[in-house]
Amino acid sequence: MADKLLVVLANTDPSNEMELGAPFFQATVAAALDYHVEMVFTGQAGILAQRGFAASIKMSEHDEKTAYDLLRDAYAAGVRFKVCTPTHDTAWGEALIPEIEEVVGAAYVIGEAMTDNTVTFTY
Repeated sequence: MADKLLVVLANTDPSNEMELGAPFFQATVAAALDYHVEMVFTGQAGILAQRGFAASIKMSEHDEKTAYDLLRDAYAAGVRFKVCTPTHDTAWGEALIPEIEEVVGAAYVIGEAMTDNTVTFTY
């Protein structure tokens, strides 16, 4: 049985709060269940790794929680965040949120996704 969850956010519309809840909630629950969880930001969803962006996305008009609050909850539960190299190099460089632990390339994502002990969710 797999003991790692790899969550790849590539096609999620980062400004649509309805699309952001599931990946963060599922990652948080998996980490709380003691799975090793990594979330990689890439493609258009990579902007979530930019300092200030996720904090500007309110999850509901009835709730003050932001996408950054969900991200921090996931981080506190043990989710490890990474950003892909092209997103880092071409877009924001050092303007990343402090929760980003590593910049990784496509070979890392593919290598992790192909191991027997990893389940991969993509959004």
